Amino acid sequence: MKEEQDYIQDIAEMRSMMERSSRFLSLSGFAGIMAGIYALAGAFIVYKVFHFNPDQLAYDSQPEGLLPAGLLPVIFVALGVLVLAIGTAVILSSKKAHKRREKFWNSTTKRLVYHMAVPLVAGGLLVLILLAKGFIGLIAPCTLLFYGLALYNASKFTYEEVKSLGLINIVLGLTGCYFVQYGLLCWAIGFGLVHIIYGIYMHYRYER
Repeated sequence: MKEEQDYIQDIAEMRSMMERSSRFLSLSGFAGIMAGIYALAGAFIVYKVFHFNPDQLAYDSQPEGLLPAGLLPVIFVALGVLVLAIGTAVILSSKKAHKRREKFWNSTTKRLVYHMAVPLVAGGLLVLILLAKGFIGLIAPCTLLFYGLALYNASKFTYEEVKSLGLINIVLGLTGCYFVQYGLLCWAIGFGLVHIIYGIYMHYRYER
């Protein structure tokens, strides 16, 4: 009986080692919570302070390729949210990897970043095109859409729950594209509320 238990334990340990080598398991639940808080704060600022809430698909392009009036502060807020979210994720995930006695930047992390980068870069280029053409109403929903695709694409290298997070953001992005007047709201829900719920779930399931 003891030999059978030892055999089962050895199999479990081997399976755990294989999973750690093929999946990035250092994602921090707190990083998701903080990213959601940053996004909600950013959405509040651009809506209340800069009165940004596009209610139509396209606006007249500015002469000589200039940005529409009042949009530059919104872009800075969005970039600030992005930098804070990525920075927090890297710091907290790196600390989690250190606690697990694992290397943060390894071959699995590189594959994860690569598979996320393709849709993210494509989405970023599309956003620049939308800005140039004056399709301001599609910018927030498209960032959700391509971010969701990036998560879905990279989910095979990390927790299975990331796939669900990606699908939710894809649905919210498509909804925002159709109901342009609710694009910012969809963005706040996807990057804000959903991330907070996801982060709390991940923390209580994997980090306690």
